[in-house]
Amino acid sequence: MDRELKQKLIAMAAEARHNARAFSGFHVGAALLTKSGEIVTGCNVELHTTLSSICAERTAMVKAVSMGYTDFEAIAVVSDAEKPVSPCAFCRQYLVDFDPDILVIMANAAGTEVVEMTAAELLPMAFMGSGRDEPQ
Repeated sequence: MDRELKQKLIAMAAEARHNARAFSGFHVGAALLTKSGEIVTGCNVELHTTLSSICAERTAMVKAVSMGYTDFEAIAVVSDAEKPVSPCAFCRQYLVDFDPDILVIMANAAGTEVVEMTAAELLPMAFMGSGRDEPQ
């Protein structure tokens, strides 16, 4: 993936974070690149019952699946923090379930600090199911 596309994903994730419903004050945006070249964005949506909240990464993935996309190449994650932040454990597992090799681009809002890893690198020893290749 070229630098220009990575910067576009970071910029779209940074923009998407402005739509977050974040009682915590922690706004996160994600931009998910499908293997067909579509970009689907998401933001965190917090509820007063924290366990029912959903992160930006999972919002983007659920939105993409609902649009008919299931093959992903990369996801950019941007928050209001000065340094890049990584996806939470739930999101890491979600990413690995779709593709352990998906590129996860973590950046600050300005895009000046960027860390890249695959989902598998973010979640070593991930649960990979009971040998099934396809969801049932």
